[in-house]
Amino acid sequence: MSTAASFMSLQGSDFTTIAMQDMKHLKAVRDDTVSQDEGSSIFKDVLESTVDQVKSTQQDVENKQYLLATGQLEDAHSLPIAEAKAAVSLDLLVALRNKAMESYNDLMRMNI
Repeated sequence: MSTAASFMSLQGSDFTTIAMQDMKHLKAVRDDTVSQDEGSSIFKDVLESTVDQVKSTQQDVENKQYLLATGQLEDAHSLPIAEAKAAVSLDLLVALRNKAMESYNDLMRMNI
């Protein structure tokens, strides 16, 4: 199933839940007044939590695929939903990586 088809099967409330969790975490990060050491710690925490989220959603997809293949999955619609959640979390991780690389490259181009 394509990512677009998986994304389309994601129910609105599930997508809203994912978005709200991410927004709450980002708001907590933004509200903190931080020094440089604390800022790098927060970035590290956000990146680690995103990687953990990608891992857990991918494990959920693999588990549901196994259950579907063995006939133990009672609600077949939960697999495309899990795939869409995994795709969204992976897209978030890729966006964070791209932004970090862009920021690093900007710093390297600066003249001192």
